[in-house]
Amino acid sequence: MENVLLSVSEFVAATNQTLEYAYPVVHVEGEIAEFKISQNQWVHFKIKDEVAVVSCFMTMFQMRVPLEDGMKVVVTASPKLDGRWGKFSLIVRAVRPVGEGSIKKGFELLKAKLEKEGLFAYERKRPLPRMPKKIAVITSTESAAYADFIKIINKRWGGLDVDVAHTQVQGAPAADQMIRAIHYFNSLEALPEVLVIIRGGGSPDDLAAFNDEPLARAIAESRIPTLVGVGHEVNHTLADMISDVRAATPTDAAQLLVPDRHEIIRSSKAQVHAVGFLLTQAIDTYSRQTKENLEAAFGRIQERLDDAFDRLGILRVATSQLNPEHVLRRGYALLRGDQTVGSLLQIETVKHIISAEVQDVRQK
Repeated sequence: MENVLLSVSEFVAATNQTLEYAYPVVHVEGEIAEFKISQNQWVHFKIKDEVAVVSCFMTMFQMRVPLEDGMKVVVTASPKLDGRWGKFSLIVRAVRPVGEGSIKKGFELLKAKLEKEGLFAYERKRPLPRMPKKIAVITSTESAAYADFIKIINKRWGGLDVDVAHTQVQGAPAADQMIRAIHYFNSLEALPEVLVIIRGGGSPDDLAAFNDEPLARAIAESRIPTLVGVGHEVNHTLADMISDVRAATPTDAAQLLVPDRHEIIRSSKAQVHAVGFLLTQAIDTYSRQTKENLEAAFGRIQERLDDAFDRLGILRVATSQLNPEHVLRRGYALLRGDQTVGSLLQIETVKHIISAEVQDVRQK
């Protein structure tokens, strides 16, 4: 083979061209070491296993979950030889924790960060509309979770305007797809009344997209009240923790979203029956009280009449005793005239009227 003489820059260019052709994108799993952030925008770390180590570089924007030394991760990157420093490194496009311990560690680090900012505060939570007519759903329309969700809301209420954004709910592109869907629904002139994000159960690695920091922040910033139901009841993700209302499962999300019309009908009938019973009781009570009040009023009137008749009888007797006719019958006489000597007097008895002359007047 003929010897080829290359300059340093030509060698670097040829090497990078070869790497780009042979390995445009690689996925490398290993443990993070020497993690650091410079100028709050550049991220440097090494990824290693038992026998080898390689340098990695990425921007802060690409770091979707907090990282620290000792975490096991998979980096999606492009290999490159840096001609300025003579250093081989992986230019990282994405990184995600793998393994239960690392996934949990990344979750706890990001949870603490968002909690410190107050994004989980109860005061931020908004109530869901009681009977929404227009809802937006973000999920995979091919999933059983979506089918169950639609089946249940149609069974419980029905007639809803459901606008669905089909996205991946697992894997590297999932978080960005869901973020774009959130931004789309929030940009509509007529906003949906509630925004629902759902997916079925899975392993911690399957649910990793719902622990993505930009996704969590997009949910927190939504102008539309959010309802998130991810996984099973035991699963907790940052997406459902930061939402306005958390549902334990997609099925639970449907039950929280709309009431059961059959239960409402039964409840309404029971309320009507209860109101009718209370109304009948109130009418009976009012009738009884009215009757008692009338009887009491009639009794008071009768007492006053009896009292008036008694007083009238007494007055009648008193008046009768003062009648001059009765006085005359008892032997008395009425004397009319001037009681001076020589005056004429008229004397009235019960049977006679007598005229007489006053002849003598003396002091008694």
